[in-house]
Amino acid sequence: MAASIVRYDPLEELTRLQRDMTRLFDENYGMPVRTNGNGITTRVWAPAVDVREDENEVVVHAELPGVKLEDIDIEVTGDTLTIRGERKFEQTEKKKNYVRVERTFGSFQRSFAIGVPVQNDKVAASFKDGVLTVHLPKSEAVRPKKVPVAIEK
Repeated sequence: MAASIVRYDPLEELTRLQRDMTRLFDENYGMPVRTNGNGITTRVWAPAVDVREDENEVVVHAELPGVKLEDIDIEVTGDTLTIRGERKFEQTEKKKNYVRVERTFGSFQRSFAIGVPVQNDKVAASFKDGVLTVHLPKSEAVRPKKVPVAIEK
């Protein structure tokens, strides 16, 4: 097998570094971006979520600051939990007075595979201080059961 000789090009390394840095900043640190018709680029908003599981339930905590309760929709289909909503831009002041707007606004949707059967009729959600909490009780079939051990005589 013959090995080919490749000439080292230090500018290629710089070009690759520049391309990687541009992609990093364009994606806003991993957040997807979208451009509207006016050429303005904004981040696509996806709320931060924590999911925990114990022997009885799966609990999802979603940070939804600035989202009103009536703008939240929760749906459980099969083994998938979907949280949809919208954070609206409140125009209490004229837009021209803003020098910088970094908060993201708009619709969002997050879907999670629960991974275990849940009791859909007993799913409950609460909303307090901008945090949505969804309790998904596990089905009786998947809950661990203590089996007593009898002593034989």
